[in-house]
Amino acid sequence: MAKIFASPANYTQGRGVAAEIGTHAEDLGGSAVLLADDIVMDIVGDTVTESLEDHEFDTETMEFRGECSEREIERVADQASEYGSDVIVSAGGGKALDAAKAVAERLDIAMVSMPTIASTDAPTSSLSVIYTEHGEFEEYWFHSKNPELVLVDTAIIAGAPTRTFRSGIADALATWFEADATYRSHGENIFGGASTRAGHALAELCYETLRRHGVSAVHAVENGAVTESVEAVTEANTLLSGLGFESGGLAAAHSIHNGLTQLEATHDATHGEKVNIGTLSQLVLEGKDDAFVEDVIEFSLDIGLPVTLADIGLDDPTDDQLETVAEAACVEEETIHNEPFPVEPAMVRDALVTVNELGERHK
Repeated sequence: MAKIFASPANYTQGRGVAAEIGTHAEDLGGSAVLLADDIVMDIVGDTVTESLEDHEFDTETMEFRGECSEREIERVADQASEYGSDVIVSAGGGKALDAAKAVAERLDIAMVSMPTIASTDAPTSSLSVIYTEHGEFEEYWFHSKNPELVLVDTAIIAGAPTRTFRSGIADALATWFEADATYRSHGENIFGGASTRAGHALAELCYETLRRHGVSAVHAVENGAVTESVEAVTEANTLLSGLGFESGGLAAAHSIHNGLTQLEATHDATHGEKVNIGTLSQLVLEGKDDAFVEDVIEFSLDIGLPVTLADIGLDDPTDDQLETVAEAACVEEETIHNEPFPVEPAMVRDALVTVNELGERHK
């Protein structure tokens, strides 16, 4: 199996870079559409459109309606095609960015990824996570390229709700454990190849950065401050995690997340919050030392991340609910099968129960 590594063409991060988007995107086309929900449009709409228009872009705006579903992707693609856009700029969270990536693939146009929250590793990736209209995970769509430009304004990131920043840390925390499991099992990464040493090393650097800077960065963001730790964790949440998960590979943590989305009770929990339960469950599945698992639980609590099922909306889950999660996590196409041993639903169920008990003990 060939080793494959891929990445966005350009990555730009720093305080105030939203106002420079025209400079960084000027070689991508001449007609742009900005996709964002109403809240994000109020935050960045004028800044982005003015910068693009200053660099001779014909610019339109379009509202993202909140769910990265096939229906929403079709709607946006039809409208962007009518505008004659050759660049789609998407600002917001992972679902808005994923929808725009799918539109760019469908229309064969350039995509600029502009996360306004550092909540997932979606901004750099070449895939879209597709949900039903009701927010249940449906499937992954794999695209032929990564975004042409990822632009991350850390002043906007620090001004967003701290919960989204914590959620990004949770999503990024899974990167090393999943990439390492895939590496050890000689499994496939997102591109259908083996991990390079670079992909594996970037995933580890992601974890090390979070452990060194995570607590300080969260305290800074709670006060709307941009510090060097905020810059470090934003890079880990976005770039290092994005490259690490795609080129390194996914394993149990995200499969368990996908299983958890099948329960309506978890829909108020963020992607990263559900992933954190998946990460802890993966560590239990793999039989990591008690001290190590407890250390990751304590770090999660220091950051303010969920460590029990109740924390993500599952108060006293039934056996049927646990079975639903475990079965969905283990379907044939899930990445849990990148673990270096066979995984069955009963093992996932038992890991979830164990994590819940450990989390309760540490709270």
